Amino acid sequence: MKTTDNKTAATAKETIPRGVTKPKSNAASGLTELFEDGLKDIYWAEKALTKALPTMVKNASSVELKDALDNHLTETEEQITRLEKVFEIVGKKATAKKCDAMEGLIEEAKGMLEETEIGVVRDAAIIAASQKIEHYEIATYGTLRQFAETLGLPEAATLLEQKLDEEKGADKMLTQVAVNAINLEAAEIE
Repeated sequence: MKTTDNKTAATAKETIPRGVTKPKSNAASGLTELFEDGLKDIYWAEKALTKALPTMVKNASSVELKDALDNHLTETEEQITRLEKVFEIVGKKATAKKCDAMEGLIEEAKGMLEETEIGVVRDAAIIAASQKIEHYEIATYGTLRQFAETLGLPEAATLLEQKLDEEKGADKMLTQVAVNAINLEAAEIE
């Protein structure tokens, strides 16, 4: 029996070169599966963000920043509904798969709150953390939109393009809040 096990192990080593990650048994084998996996990932991410944004709002001191975050929370809730429509288009039930990236970004944001004094410096940290999240979402929605186009799913691509535009808009708005007030006020504390 050991001989058979050794032959199987030897065959597996020959099939997958050293240093190459072995795929899980349920690994995506085509673009459709990769697209659907990405949808599940960002679905989880958006739901997690709806839980994290209220904490950021409570910790912000700038009215402009609080308003921007509140608006983005409303937008994120609408985006979840749009994602559910994308799932319908591809004939799948909307299911979430834990997004390690978003979980890490949210944890980093919590850490930034703990590492900053309440006030304008914390506001600057909230903007920094929020923009990291926005950039992750921009990258994800851009990729998913392109996958949808490649797969011949124009309606899904349009919905994902809307989400991409909203994320870019949120990032731009956060930059304006930072540049026009928060960063300057935080620098004056020095």
